[in-house]
Amino acid sequence: MSDQLIIFDTTLRDGEQSPGASMTKDEKLRIARQLERLKVDVIEAGFAASSNGDFDCVQAIANTVKDSTICSLARANDRDIARAAEALKGANRARIHTFIATSQLHMEKKLRMTPDQVLEQARQSVRFARNLCGDIEFSPEDGYRSDMDFLCRVLEAVIQEGATTLNIPDTVGYAIPELYGNFIRTLRERIPNSDKVIWSVHCHNDLGMAVANSLAGVKLGGARQVECTINGLGERAGNCSLEEIVMAVRTRRDYFGLDVNVDATQIVPASRMVSQTTGFVVQPNKAVVGANAFAHASGIHQDGVLKARDTYEIMRAEDVGWSANKIVLGKLSGRNAFKQRLQDLGIQMESEGEINTAFASFKELADRKSEIFDEDILALCSDESVTAEKEQFGLVSLSQHSETGERPHAQVVFTINGKEFQGASDGNGPVDASLKAIETHVKSGAEMLLYSVNAITSGSTESQGEVTIRLQQGGRVVNGVGADPDIVVASAKAYLSALNKLHSRAERVAAQG
Repeated sequence: MSDQLIIFDTTLRDGEQSPGASMTKDEKLRIARQLERLKVDVIEAGFAASSNGDFDCVQAIANTVKDSTICSLARANDRDIARAAEALKGANRARIHTFIATSQLHMEKKLRMTPDQVLEQARQSVRFARNLCGDIEFSPEDGYRSDMDFLCRVLEAVIQEGATTLNIPDTVGYAIPELYGNFIRTLRERIPNSDKVIWSVHCHNDLGMAVANSLAGVKLGGARQVECTINGLGERAGNCSLEEIVMAVRTRRDYFGLDVNVDATQIVPASRMVSQTTGFVVQPNKAVVGANAFAHASGIHQDGVLKARDTYEIMRAEDVGWSANKIVLGKLSGRNAFKQRLQDLGIQMESEGEINTAFASFKELADRKSEIFDEDILALCSDESVTAEKEQFGLVSLSQHSETGERPHAQVVFTINGKEFQGASDGNGPVDASLKAIETHVKSGAEMLLYSVNAITSGSTESQGEVTIRLQQGGRVVNGVGADPDIVVASAKAYLSALNKLHSRAERVAAQG
């Protein structure tokens, strides 16, 4: 078997299925470029047949990213597969990933198909896809809970039809590492032509074992591709975490004996970008990318690290992209320095006008905050204010008054489709008053599911605050993110950002693999 482990990133497809994590085309392109910089082998760019918006995203990524294989998901039918092939035409290397459920529960309750019908559908779909693209991945959805004999029949058939990668999903996070690894190994041993394909694992984290299950599939089962996401992003409890898989294989190469192509120094920038784009904050104690991942509070640990860092550190912080010197720019920095830092952070803007707008926002922030960190720049460039002219709602100004014993009051001036409105309201606090002031004109009727405040940089009360607001309306869930040194202003920005997404025409159709 190969000693190369293929990293298949599905942040832009499966990760985006997290409620509120849907992204715009520009946001997806930005993350795709960072994934290319990270040197992931395969980028699953979306589900082209699910909507015109997703088709455009897959097509744009296929036309832009040249160093990674670009993949589109497709259900096992000719329409989905043809749509995926069309979206992938501009890719240097393209892959169609088609799937159909094979567990008795899914076939009976969801598909309402017999096993023989599912087998024939899988066979015909892979045959059709193989005529359109040379690289075909097949996934039996809910594969881990499928009958072994039936699953072997299906997988043997799709290999005969030209599938090049077989992915065995633990769709609902039910697996246990040893059992899952042995499950993959049994499939490989029982299927006569199993050596003609690359075996892949795709694990969900419902029981907190997605990474462990994936590594067991690699070590015990002989899989040579892992499907994963940045920060473990994904629906329910999330997916297998890319950063944990990569660093486990690299750190314990003595055990796994495998290599990965990933440029690990790009892991932390990718993590920050995904977190700030989706509004899903990384927990401080998250492995590899959490703020405390390389922090030592214990005196014994601190003493040991100072004497020899490998006493308590099995990885170097700088190897995954953490930097001891985070201060990069200030108010005296020029446009060229700012532009270079954007490039270093993986932020590419489409025009000089966008750069000028972002630079103006940077200078405004620098006047209010003496030290500008990488996190500040990422937040600034993902802030809706940079592209406010494209949005339905935008913040113009905010004033609020609060004092002990008095009910807070806020006045907010904002735009709706370019026209200015002013709202005023009292509230239980200045944030509540500000959001109610916006609602006096918007009248969205949306339910707030989440309000979260996070300091973008630590160690100073001068830090920018990053606010995430999650709204729900008519079954649709969206996240809005806003950043500002003033938490009340950041809250208003986040609320307007969420309203913009709520009123967006973009469609989202969920699909699992």
